[in-house]
Amino acid sequence: MPNLVHYEQRGDIAILTIDNPPVNVFSPGVPEGIKEGLARGNADDSVKAFVLIGGERSFIAGADAKTFNLPPEQWPDMRGTIDALEASPKPVVAAMHGNALGGGLEVAMGCHFRVAAPGLSVGQPEVKLGVIPGAGGTQRLPRLIGLEQALTMIVKGDPIKADKALEFGLVDQIVEGDLLEGAIEFARTAQGTPKIRDRDVRLAIPTHVFFDVASERVQREARGLLAPMLCLEAVKYGVEHGFDAGMRREGELFMEAVNSDQSKGLRHVFFAEREVGKIPGVDRSVKSRDIATAGVLGAGTMGGGIAMNFANAGIPVVVYEANEANLQRGLATIRKNYENTAKKGRLTMEQVEERMKLIRGTLDFADLASADYVIEAVFEDMNVKKDVFGRLDATCKPGAILATNTSTLDVNEIARSTKRPGSVLGMHFFSPANVMKLLEIVRGEETSDETLVTSVGLARALRKVGVVVGVCDGFVGNRMINQYGREAQQMVDEGATPHEVDSAMHAFGLPMGPFEMSDMAGLDIGYAIRQRLAKEAGLEKSDTFMDRIVELGRKGQKTGAGVYSYANGRTPVPDPDVESLIHNYRMEKGLLKRELSRDEITKRLIYQLVNEGAKILEEGVASRAGDIDIIYVYGYGFPAYRGGPMFYADQVGLASVLADIRGFHERHGDTWKPAPLLETLAAEGKTFAQYVRASGESARP
Repeated sequence: MPNLVHYEQRGDIAILTIDNPPVNVFSPGVPEGIKEGLARGNADDSVKAFVLIGGERSFIAGADAKTFNLPPEQWPDMRGTIDALEASPKPVVAAMHGNALGGGLEVAMGCHFRVAAPGLSVGQPEVKLGVIPGAGGTQRLPRLIGLEQALTMIVKGDPIKADKALEFGLVDQIVEGDLLEGAIEFARTAQGTPKIRDRDVRLAIPTHVFFDVASERVQREARGLLAPMLCLEAVKYGVEHGFDAGMRREGELFMEAVNSDQSKGLRHVFFAEREVGKIPGVDRSVKSRDIATAGVLGAGTMGGGIAMNFANAGIPVVVYEANEANLQRGLATIRKNYENTAKKGRLTMEQVEERMKLIRGTLDFADLASADYVIEAVFEDMNVKKDVFGRLDATCKPGAILATNTSTLDVNEIARSTKRPGSVLGMHFFSPANVMKLLEIVRGEETSDETLVTSVGLARALRKVGVVVGVCDGFVGNRMINQYGREAQQMVDEGATPHEVDSAMHAFGLPMGPFEMSDMAGLDIGYAIRQRLAKEAGLEKSDTFMDRIVELGRKGQKTGAGVYSYANGRTPVPDPDVESLIHNYRMEKGLLKRELSRDEITKRLIYQLVNEGAKILEEGVASRAGDIDIIYVYGYGFPAYRGGPMFYADQVGLASVLADIRGFHERHGDTWKPAPLLETLAAEGKTFAQYVRASGESARP
């Protein structure tokens, strides 16, 4: 086992330095090193106190979540380590910097004293992985900082900074300057200072009303999540039955949480998000270019949002518009968005002005010539896009990367309108672009590895979750959502109401159903796509009940009416006029109305995503099943605790999913033809997570 804790002595202080880069997670080797260091120092009469500190970037960023998939007997001994720290006859000072989160904070609370660097983030974020603090966090934190503050930190999982930790009493001192030197000095002055153990602090038992109110609040805010309620139960039990009983109960509840499907889903998302930055087929030696300046074409909703991303990252950006009125309207919208953020306390007005100074509007196309990275966000029409990219190719400097924000069009065809196809790719932002974390990075046939690596790096700089995908109609997200939306419409044709369909998705955990989502995005977008596809298929036009809704001028929230009416702002209200339109549409088309159960609605929507995702995975448009899951969690509101559509199917069991899909195929035709990959994996008893393309890497698009 590697030596992950280094022992050093300075005078009468023993220093235990955790060396498990990059962020010192509590993995095997750390507990052994801490306990060995404590034993060595306590056996040495020249040692009077200890300092426990993290090397490089962090104190301890938390437990190693990968170990949760191992049998418990193979987990690092965090509880035993904390007991050893607490029982040390010589005082131990935790010197914290960077992050002291989850298990890291629990270790620190086991020490006798805690000092912090000014930039420290400290907290108990376990709920974000669907678990609860499992090494005393639910028992020690309330005894250190009080019941109300501790409950908030444990149940919500949000970290606090060093100054707030000092105010709460979680740290004893903030060290300005060298943390280690400050901690050594603190340890010398702390020798002989009596310190009451956290376990010996008696908490006053609050009235039942306190926990009743807390339970109602947690249930309301948790929205079906298990871990926050288990956190509350562990804290409550420790308050009512004492520290030792609380520790036993915490351990039981921790095991319940870690073995739950919700935690498995959240942990899958946690690790899948970290995998998306690894691009199959691209050598790690390929370096990213520096992006010092940017350009955006189009000052509309999408273009303005993209420009805000650059300004938020401190990158100057030029926004081009061909029309003065549109340009000024776009810049005014950007300012309004920033000012609204400032009103909520998330920015100061000084920061608003700083960011506005980084955004320069122009009517002169030549002003884009010096930009390192240019993103086009103009009308979704291939001829328009190709014309724009021809002009960009002639205007922009050699080496500049040219990106299209298209959501469906062929990136390869767009790239061929330039003389630099290797520097062209798709950067598909999701609306609103300044809010949504997802970014599909679309790799074209000739996109160079350097362009791709630079774009992945840029996504990180813009604080986006960038997922590399291949070229096809709709890429990953919209290709799948088209099947989802088509199936939703099909079920309304059969007899369901839009509200019944949307309600089934609410019950599954999505914030919006397919019709609510369409209304928010704008029904004219789907209308245009359906009409384009109809013409490409040789039809005069597309004629669905959704088309007829749009043709009445009902384009969604932006017009105050779509599938639903929006008389009260953004709240969707079922509209009798739409119900009548759907009834008449069914009558005209000779469609028979029937009742659809919520279970059928849910399976038909989710399994359409799964089936299409399986095709995308086999084609190599997505490199990993986890990439698809990340796209759906961050781009479409798929509940993270279900892990994404592909992980959810793995949890249900692919044989069971396939059986349902085959049944739908028999009843509803070829839109339900099972994906070959799904059939193969189900027959082999495997999962999507286990699938790797035969070549070992994603196919080039």
